[in-house]
Amino acid sequence: MNVGVAHSEVNPNTRVMNSRGIWLAYVISVGVLHVVLLSIPFFSVPVVWTLTNVIHNLVMYLLLHTVKGTPFETPDQGKDRLLTHWEQIDYGTQCTSSRKFLSISPVVLYLLTSFYTKYDPAHFLINTASLLSVLLPKLPQFHGVRVFGINKY
Repeated sequence: MNVGVAHSEVNPNTRVMNSRGIWLAYVISVGVLHVVLLSIPFFSVPVVWTLTNVIHNLVMYLLLHTVKGTPFETPDQGKDRLLTHWEQIDYGTQCTSSRKFLSISPVVLYLLTSFYTKYDPAHFLINTASLLSVLLPKLPQFHGVRVFGINKY
């Protein structure tokens, strides 16, 4: 047991996506974002779907692939200080259920967005670039890799 902390995990970031109800909360929050954007009167349906997709992917990129370290005091001697949240999930083990969920959900949102924008070329290009920007960092080949030294420290 760790002295001075209220949890038994060495790093609670590793198990947050396995918490009870977190996947449902994730889906509901994306749905709420979509409904809020739909309530803005001068946005068309294709624009709302594209905005939902882009905002979702931007937030996921920022939270999973740019934020490093952990907000908890951990006894790991600073090992996780240089890892992004994505690299900490499930102690870095690839192909776990939470990693699959976080990889599949942007793809499902992309497919829905493409369908509801009727595969308009401008929307399709924006949504594809947004999807690639959030899927490529999730590949196992990029685990611990900092492209061009960005986010190295």
